[in-house]
Parts: sequence; C-alpha cells; structure tokens
Amino acid sequence: MAYRNLEAKRAYDRQYWLKIKGQGPAPSQLPIGTVQHLKDIKVPRDGLKIAYIPDVQAMEGVPMDHLAAAGKYIADKQPDVIACIGDFGDFPSLSRFGSALEREGLRYRKDVSAFHQAMEALMNPIAKVAGYDPYMEFCEGNHEGHIERYAGEHPEMEGRVSMDDLALPAYGWRVHPFLQPVGIGGVAFSHYFPSGVMGRPITTARALMTKLHMSAVAGHQQDRDIAFGRRADGGHMTTLITGSFYQHQYKYLSPFTNAHWRGMYFMHEVKDGQFAEMALSIQYLLRRWK
Repeated sequence: MAYRNLEAKRAYDRQYWLKIKGQGPAPSQLPIGTVQHLKDIKVPRDGLKIAYIPDVQAMEGVPMDHLAAAGKYIADKQPDVIACIGDFGDFPSLSRFGSALEREGLRYRKDVSAFHQAMEALMNPIAKVAGYDPYMEFCEGNHEGHIERYAGEHPEMEGRVSMDDLALPAYGWRVHPFLQPVGIGGVAFSHYFPSGVMGRPITTARALMTKLHMSAVAGHQQDRDIAFGRRADGGHMTTLITGSFYQHQYKYLSPFTNAHWRGMYFMHEVKDGQFAEMALSIQYLLRRWK
C-alpha cells in the first residue's frame, strides 16, 4: 500500500512517520553495484511507461513551479512507474564546500522544509487522480547521503538529523540505498554508476554502456548525454545520464556551464531493457502544464 503525506504538518510530524516506518520495504541485502531487479513491477505486453525525475536540488528560495507542472503532466499521462534518481534536495547546510560566509544563515530545518515543499508540489496533482497508484521508486543521491554522513560525524545530533526527516515512504516512495542500482523493465537506475577502485562516477553515456553492457539511466551530472547500442541478440540498448531538473543557477559553475539542459524524461515501451525516450524540458512543462 502506498502512503502519501500531502499536508506540511504531517510531513513534519515525526510521530506519524515513526508509525509507518516499519511498513516500508526492507533495504536490499545485495552488494552495492549489483542490479536489484524489481520483479513485482509487471511489464505489460507493450512495455512500461516510466516518468523519470532527475536531480531537483530543492532548497530555500529557488523556483519550484516546474515541479507542480511536472506533477500535472504525470497525473495526465499516468505512467506505470515514477522513478526519482535522488538529490531531490540540495541540503546546503550539510555541505562541506563553500566558505563560512557562504554558509552563514543556512539551517538544516530550512533544507528539510524546502524538500517537503518541493515534494508536495510534485505529488499533490498526482495524488488527486482517483484510482491512480503507480510504482514509485526513489534512488538515494549523494545529497541525501549528506544527512547520514553528518549524523555519523556528529553523534551528539542523534535523533535530530536523520533520513527519517524526509518521510519518503509517507509520500508513497520505495527507497533504494545510494549506489544500489535497481532494474525496472530490464533498465538499471542509479543516482550514478561508479567505476574503478575509487568508485568515481561514470561521466559519459557511451562509457556507461561499455562498462555495464545494458540499458541504464543515471543522474548526478548536469546537462544530458545519451548513447545507443545493440546487443548480440539484436536488442537495443540505451544509456542516459541527465541530472538537472531545477531552474536556479549555481555560483560554482560558469555562465557557460550554468546554461546546461534542464528537464525530465518520459520513457515509453520499456521492456527487456529497451525503451523509447522523450525529453521534456522545464520550459515546455511550464508553457503547457503550469
């Protein structure tokens, strides 16, 4: 059963979250890097429809109207699966980067509040559709990982800083650990796919295909990159890296790199690792679905 928490007071109600926490799926027992195929997602004869949400990087003071537009689009098209690739929140208060001056005024509670504001903008239109109950898969990103890292480095904050604060299952998401790839319709999804002993992200779609030998979708990286290939049995492979579903700019990027593509994807006919991809820019969503 999917749980959705559409009111801010419930999103921040820790007691409510603790009541339902035990009803979510258990974390995967597979080693990191092994694709956990979600066999309970039945693939129809014509394939799945998947709405793919890249990195939202929500934080205080940034535009979020594109998320409401995306929610309306999803509510209208009613895909079988909604897949969020992580880094839905930015959590700048927990970042190790930036000067003390840049971190002035940042607060964890504001980060969590922005996360819920963004999640509610996306989920409210979807929850209003009677009888629509899609599979909702959330792959944790490195920014969600900041919460666990910070809690581990500051034991005095035990019980005050936790992934529980995001209440993801309360919105209906099944949560998959950071860097635990999940397979949906034969396509691997992960925030990013690591390579080498140091586990650095694979940064090009072509390299991702070469190393994985299967269709895959990743976020983490701004802009978009896509590669196509063929399997020995004649089937098609597609790898996609795109991690920018936000409107704001970042100071650490140049004017050129801040001009990267921003949007989400809708995947049609997802079956046996094959799919037809459709790009939806933020401009299009705001123009047609705002």
